[in-house]
Amino acid sequence: MELEGTIVAGADLQPIRGRIVVEDGRIEAVEESPTDSSDIVLPAFVNGHTHIGDSVAKEAAVGLGLQEAVVPPESLKHRRLQAASREEQIAAIRRTMSFMESTGSAAFLDFREFGREGALTLRDAASEEAVHAFIFGSDDPDVLEVADGYGASGANDSDFEAHREAAREAGKPFAIHAGEPDATDIHPALDLDPDLLVHMVHAGPDHLERVAEQGVPITVCPRANMVLDVGKAPLRELLDHTTVALGTDNVMLNAPSMFREMAYTSKAFDVTPREVLGMATRAGAEIADLNYGVVEPGREAKLLVLDGDSDNLAGVEDPVAAVVRRAGAGDVKRVLL
Repeated sequence: MELEGTIVAGADLQPIRGRIVVEDGRIEAVEESPTDSSDIVLPAFVNGHTHIGDSVAKEAAVGLGLQEAVVPPESLKHRRLQAASREEQIAAIRRTMSFMESTGSAAFLDFREFGREGALTLRDAASEEAVHAFIFGSDDPDVLEVADGYGASGANDSDFEAHREAAREAGKPFAIHAGEPDATDIHPALDLDPDLLVHMVHAGPDHLERVAEQGVPITVCPRANMVLDVGKAPLRELLDHTTVALGTDNVMLNAPSMFREMAYTSKAFDVTPREVLGMATRAGAEIADLNYGVVEPGREAKLLVLDGDSDNLAGVEDPVAAVVRRAGAGDVKRVLL
């Protein structure tokens, strides 16, 4: 198989005119060559943080703050999840995953509630979908028998030392929310030596120094932070200190569209379009140890093809900026997973 057009290639996401050769699901070659194709070919997205179980309660928390909307155990989110049957959850999750595929996502890193049963529910839902679910389980450490990692709610919520140690013994990543409502849980989260921090809205210089020293990647969720009115992450400073991925967070609050997340992030923060596209592709793949997120030989061919001659994209001067700031679901020509 060959794909032609403007290829957003390599770890530095440089656009070249040429073709991609794909064999047996892997990229065999990326070559500069003459082409008449107006397509834009780039890595499929990796959504760095979701709560996809919330698919049973889309827009249910409009107007609510963080505590009322999502904080366990009495939030609207948790009441709705407890009320939904397993069959209802699976059906809703599958529809959301189909939407994610149609908008160019190859994978997502999900914090799944309700322990072993919650992880198995997502695993069953994902079994029939092309998009890959990387599952951070919750509750008891034995969830690691069925999950890809452990996802902690926050260091102020409980003592997660045993969970962290269990993840280490299982050889699986330990991730934790930190710095969403305020900064008080950031140092305790870093004391756990996590493999991933989520949010870091209230990160200060002392936190950033530790993040850099410990080499901890971060996923930011700008639209969810805006909706819940918890503030804006210091994204420029985070990028200057570590790997940063982009996530859409709770499906209850926002559609899991990386196009929307990129456009908002690019326009609301001091970051370049190329940095944002790297956050939406390469960074999430690196965190989950996935062999895609970059268009280069040897990688799995998880690719997104946009119609560069669509009414929306025709005439753009910078294809990377166009992908990040302008493109949307209507420009998708093909998602190769």
